[in-house]
Amino acid sequence: MNGVQKTSNWNVPNVLTSLRIIAVPLFVWLVLKADHTDTTWMWWSFACFVALMFTDKLDGDIARKHNLITDFGKIADPIADKALMISAFVSLNIVGVLPVWVTVVIVVRELGITFWRMIQLRQGKVVPASKGGKIKTTLQSVAVALYLMPLPDWAFLFAQVVMYAAVIITVVTGVQYLLDSRKENRA
Repeated sequence: MNGVQKTSNWNVPNVLTSLRIIAVPLFVWLVLKADHTDTTWMWWSFACFVALMFTDKLDGDIARKHNLITDFGKIADPIADKALMISAFVSLNIVGVLPVWVTVVIVVRELGITFWRMIQLRQGKVVPASKGGKIKTTLQSVAVALYLMPLPDWAFLFAQVVMYAAVIITVVTGVQYLLDSRKENRA
């Protein structure tokens, strides 16, 4: 034994991450129930989304503060983020407020990077979220939140601008992950 104690996967941040994954179907149900026409259900879907995003921040803060960072958390947290965001984009597409191409671009990037991370993990490399990835998640979250809220027509333009910015950053950060990996593999 080398004297270094490994952090248990059974900790509050990992439980919060797991709960976030489990709550995704509830969120999808709320979005579909609202159908972007029922303002009460739209507010419920918005509140659920905000709560789930809050747990994302909370689990990361707790993990860093109490040194509860685990390989499980490094992998499960981005997967939970992607499960929620992909579900949000697909749900918004189903209710007809988001163009299909936006959903396709984001889903392809999110799944592509997730599969790439899994390949890296099999090679013994854990790829944590980058600063650009965190900006991407923030922009996507704000865009989705704006789309979930029952905004007046004039404010919807702002939601679209934020969404298109999120799409651009999503593509750029996806390419950056791959370029950084390529450089690292050559070194």
